[in-house]
Amino acid sequence: MPSQSIEDRRFSSIINSPQLDLSVVVPIYNEAESIEMLVQAIADSVRETQLSYEIICVDDGSKDGSSQVLIDLARRRIDLKAVILRRNYGQTPAMAAGFETAEGKIIVTLDGDLQNDPADIPMMLAKLNEGYDLVSGWRKNRQDAALTRLLPSKIANIIIARVTGVKLHDYGCSLKAYRSELIADMNLYGELHRFLPALAYIEGARITEVPVRHHARRFGESKYGLGRTIRVVMDLMTVFFMKKFLTRPMHVFGLGGVISLAAGIAMGSYLTIIKIFFNQNIGDRPLLILAVLLILTGVQLFCFGLVTELLMRTYHESQKRPIYRIREVFGKK
Repeated sequence: MPSQSIEDRRFSSIINSPQLDLSVVVPIYNEAESIEMLVQAIADSVRETQLSYEIICVDDGSKDGSSQVLIDLARRRIDLKAVILRRNYGQTPAMAAGFETAEGKIIVTLDGDLQNDPADIPMMLAKLNEGYDLVSGWRKNRQDAALTRLLPSKIANIIIARVTGVKLHDYGCSLKAYRSELIADMNLYGELHRFLPALAYIEGARITEVPVRHHARRFGESKYGLGRTIRVVMDLMTVFFMKKFLTRPMHVFGLGGVISLAAGIAMGSYLTIIKIFFNQNIGDRPLLILAVLLILTGVQLFCFGLVTELLMRTYHESQKRPIYRIREVFGKK
């Protein structure tokens, strides 16, 4: 058995409680120099709340020795779990692995580069206790490059807020606090971690935002760049569809199919009339090609709507996933 430090023994009775109050999930990718300081800062901050807790660091295929640092640290600390992924999967899968491992009633996430301040965790927990399901951090005074980070982020936040209907200033801030039952209702794929508030909104969550501190990077280089913009746009389209049509895809594909089919039939009818009654040549008219194209497109969209409707039914029924969420029930049993 690895030896425990005095402070670890002091908190072992709290950590080993049947149900933890809090899990802090930290995705790690090439952050070997900051890990130990970050874990200690998290522990110092959370202990002020007198909550039972665990810290889960998920190494996402680091190549700088971060995994070994985590393993060594986990052997010394009873409040730390080191989850080592087989290769680099990306931040969303790393967060999903942390969520799957977490045992706390509340889950807090933050980056592993020391730019998020763990000292803000108690404040976010207090805000969560006001009745919210998700508290998102807002890096109001963000310490990043203006042209390559701040400007693209501001534009992206405005677009995401308009498309999703969730009005937040800072979707990209990893420092967030969630109720664990909310996380259980959400499945993460692709790079959807930045859209967690939007996904939570789809599930009927009560969401708020609070200003948090943000520090300049102390070690290494940022893992984010302008190249992620295209992926963000694609994921945004996915979230928009999930928000609007997850349980009724026929409403979007079927409507488009009906409009296209109606327009094609109208054009075809017009061409038929001028051919039969006015004996005009329609074989060389572009309108004929357009009419055929619209009719075929309408039929395809309508059929695609039927297929997606069946897929959505299979999705919900195979997972026994309800199409509604109950917040509370009052009254006699």
